[in-house]
Amino acid sequence: MDTMSAAGGSSHLLTTLLRDVSRSFYLTLRVLPARVRAPIGLAYLLARATDTLADASSVPVAIRRAALESLRNRILDSAAPDPRWPEFDVEGPDVTEGERVLLRRIPEALAILDRSQVWEKGCIRSVLETIVGGQILDLDRFGGMRPGSGVVALADVRALDDYTYRVAGCVGEFWTQVCRNRLFPQAPLDDAAFQADGIRFGKGLQLINILRDLPKDLQAGRCYLPLDELAGVGLTPPDLLDPAQEARLRPVYDAWLQEAEADLVSGWNYVVSIPRDQIRVRLACAWPILIGIQTLRRLREPGVLDPRRRVKITRADVRSILWATVWRLPFRRRWEGLFAIMRATGGIR
Repeated sequence: MDTMSAAGGSSHLLTTLLRDVSRSFYLTLRVLPARVRAPIGLAYLLARATDTLADASSVPVAIRRAALESLRNRILDSAAPDPRWPEFDVEGPDVTEGERVLLRRIPEALAILDRSQVWEKGCIRSVLETIVGGQILDLDRFGGMRPGSGVVALADVRALDDYTYRVAGCVGEFWTQVCRNRLFPQAPLDDAAFQADGIRFGKGLQLINILRDLPKDLQAGRCYLPLDELAGVGLTPPDLLDPAQEARLRPVYDAWLQEAEADLVSGWNYVVSIPRDQIRVRLACAWPILIGIQTLRRLREPGVLDPRRRVKITRADVRSILWATVWRLPFRRRWEGLFAIMRATGGIR
């Protein structure tokens, strides 16, 4: 039985519940062709569950780590017992009602996975194994940190690159495998370049999240900017708790903004490489890139260490992006030039 027919009995799981735990991704998922919607949606739901387990700061680290390991074991082995996590099924600020419902219904998602086609099951298992490995590594690094207990940073560029691949680059790789295999297997593409761009696409979006969330992460004792680069500008991780240190941080921060932008350039190369008849896939990939380039523009403004500041694209901006992509689709030059316009101006003209 393929994933789509397996999902038929649990349509609520891959529609309403997914919408409740991530409205932005739900928009992307709904525009995808039906042939890839179920495996990508299922992988996302499982990853969303692992995120919930990893981020529940009110639950002791050892319990969160064991919960991640139990879910990973069950994803990789259909004979393993379904995991149960009563510690997470309580009201609190770090687990929403939608997330609690998701955790309760994970056995249904796992049953869909078990009934999936062998190839799709292998792809989903591989990407979730990588993601959970990154989350466990993150818990080992930062799990013991509490507000006021100090700040720990990643050691170097290699550690940051590894992290962005584990939690997002591998998702670009998975997305590429599924869409290439199920939607355009015969299209003439440079597969190595296409997959490399897909990986950079995912890593770039994660870098933007890291740069946007820097003040919040610092308050929780986590710093994803490399320790050796901070030392190179005379800063220690705890120094970043002081917004007045922004001027000293800027050379490091701006270099990572440039890296994220270069990743989005690769992401746009990925978009224009998708066959032109794959309209839905093109749209689904274009939207996060164009939202990302607007976010980067705002992150160049002052206040990147201010915990009171929240950089967020407005709904009006999102609607403008949706409209701009849809009407340009029939016009090749206008479509392919959209990223360059937004990169130069920060908006749609």
